[in-house]
Amino acid sequence: MTVRLLPCGRRAVLVEAEDVLGYQAAVTALDLAGVEELVPAARTLLVRFDPAVTDADRLGAVLREVSPVDSTVTGAGEVVVPVVYDGEDLADVAAEAGVSVASVISRHSAGSYVSAFCGFAPGFAYLSGLDPALHVSRRSTPRTRIPAGSVAIAGEYSAVYPSASPGGWRLLGRAEVPVWDVERDPPNLLPPGTRVRFEAVTA
Repeated sequence: MTVRLLPCGRRAVLVEAEDVLGYQAAVTALDLAGVEELVPAARTLLVRFDPAVTDADRLGAVLREVSPVDSTVTGAGEVVVPVVYDGEDLADVAAEAGVSVASVISRHSAGSYVSAFCGFAPGFAYLSGLDPALHVSRRSTPRTRIPAGSVAIAGEYSAVYPSASPGGWRLLGRAEVPVWDVERDPPNLLPPGTRVRFEAVTA
């Protein structure tokens, strides 16, 4: 696999890779001296290191030779999220996708998802694996407040809102499982690499 490395100050290297989670899993397994943190994003992996132990050139020489591995084997386990599918945008999603509301629900709950990366807000996991038929646009006008626990989709991702916040994702339903809880250790229920299944339930 071809990767591109970009320097990020004195303490980090940004790796552009096609399979970010697989690449991260491979780097984690190497347990490289001096590597302090790996931060995945949609198409990149930030590798933070201790400059007293290694440097960008030495680390880069190793990172260029890394091949991704199956991240589902080395991931953080599976979480089942019960969902009441009564979201405000179900009908709009069905219309844009050209399917019925029942099909939207069955397609979304049948998916096998992986937490690809976290961002936007603490505990907001971007879940890859959404059925391509449900790759719909965001709302043209974002809502000023989306309740915590809202299950939503936008583009190629699904997500569960960890806290009440503004947002433009399409709402499919709601989950009672708190995905971010500062009283829990760790607070994040869906760290990168976690496999996720949505289970349709009644209110």
